[in-house]
Amino acid sequence: MNMDLDLSVARIEEASRVINPVFLNTPQYTDEQLSAALGRQVVLKVETVNPLRSFKGRGADFLMGRFSAGQTVVCSSTGNFGQAMAYAGRRRGVAVEVFVPENINPVKLARMQSFGARVTAVGADSAACEAAARERAAATRGCVYVEDGNEPAIAEGAGTIGVELMSAGPFDTVVVPVGDGALITGIACWIKARTPDTRIIGVCASGAPCMALSWRARTPVSTERSDTIAEGIEVRVPVPESVARLVA
Repeated sequence: MNMDLDLSVARIEEASRVINPVFLNTPQYTDEQLSAALGRQVVLKVETVNPLRSFKGRGADFLMGRFSAGQTVVCSSTGNFGQAMAYAGRRRGVAVEVFVPENINPVKLARMQSFGARVTAVGADSAACEAAARERAAATRGCVYVEDGNEPAIAEGAGTIGVELMSAGPFDTVVVPVGDGALITGIACWIKARTPDTRIIGVCASGAPCMALSWRARTPVSTERSDTIAEGIEVRVPVPESVARLVA
């Protein structure tokens, strides 16, 4: 579905106005203990104070605004993105099908189903789920496949975190976890447009380093396996479009 590789500061600003308010204006505060330990002011932003307990609702809700009631969207997820798509889809009358790993967190599975998603468990990791979701969408008339790191609207929705964070800034450094890259590219798009000297640091799980490897190589680099308890940032096969934004 990706219509445009580039992210847009204007669309991030739009997203900050139209995204479901339950995901916006999450708490951010100076952590005194971390600040004392590191010898500098450290501001934390808490993205677990919303119905999904993750930031994924921002991008999913912004993307879902482009679909009409009655459409069907297919995606793959290790849990958080699937919940977000299901939650946003239910709000707009869009059917959502999610392909998940066989070892998915049972709580996340139950949540997706409670939001009305049709959930199918396949394979051992996110790459297997992605392949199954693509196959399903290609074989089913009227289904649209959505890939998290591929869709600019998802990164732009996540970029609203940067809008809110900078209300307490500017900052010399911003540290962001890296899964498929949507979060960090969205935040960086907004922050770099306003304070180009701000350093953006991405953090991958050591057992799932493909995005770090891709950033260093300036091209997508897959790994044969991934091994991390942080399933939300478990990526073995990077999304080329997301890597392109990351290294731009």
